[in-house]
Amino acid sequence: MSGAGGIIITARADGAAGGIPVDTPRLPAREAAESELSKPMYHENDPNFFQRALNEFWDWVAGIFDAAAGAAPGGPAGLIVLVVLLIGLGAALWWRLGTPERIPRSADALFDSDGPRSAAQHRSAAETHAAALRWTEAAQERMRAIVRSLEERALLEPRPGRTADEAAAAAGHVLPEHAPRLRAAARSFDDVTYGGRTADQTAYLALRTLDLELDEAKPLLPGTSRGATG
Repeated sequence: MSGAGGIIITARADGAAGGIPVDTPRLPAREAAESELSKPMYHENDPNFFQRALNEFWDWVAGIFDAAAGAAPGGPAGLIVLVVLLIGLGAALWWRLGTPERIPRSADALFDSDGPRSAAQHRSAAETHAAALRWTEAAQERMRAIVRSLEERALLEPRPGRTADEAAAAAGHVLPEHAPRLRAAARSFDDVTYGGRTADQTAYLALRTLDLELDEAKPLLPGTSRGATG
């Protein structure tokens, strides 16, 4: 019986070890799994920080695209057409307006963007054009000389992008006796510069005479009436 009993005991022991599952507590099992998975051998092929950030960025872009495609008429195809149209519109505006300048300049600004020149330099250029019978260019330079001279005399405040009309209007306040001729000079400048017209000798000589008279004119000081000047 002892032998048989030993066999029975052994069988029970084997049955207890193989037939009944081992019940391991849940928390220690999870900690053991995390400890095992934290070993470097399991992370050799993981993406680095930059790759993870890039993946997250593209996932974000894809999410925006999917949302836009769902809202756009025609779905993804409609969204692609819309993007192409926007690109074409941007290219057209860039071609029409050109590269933005550092200093905003009106399309009909009096002075060009080659840099400031003195009144004497503009007068010299005007006379050079006149000698070559280039009356349009001569008239343009003489109008620029008029405005630059007023700026140099502190009768006008230098302001980038000022148009001929704006300069004439401002100068007319301090030189009221010449205001009508200043406005006429500004219109002449706009006509030959932006209106496609050409100047002649008469137009140039009128600007030249105005320039010489303005150089001798006395400004109307603030608080002084016209009758008090002289």
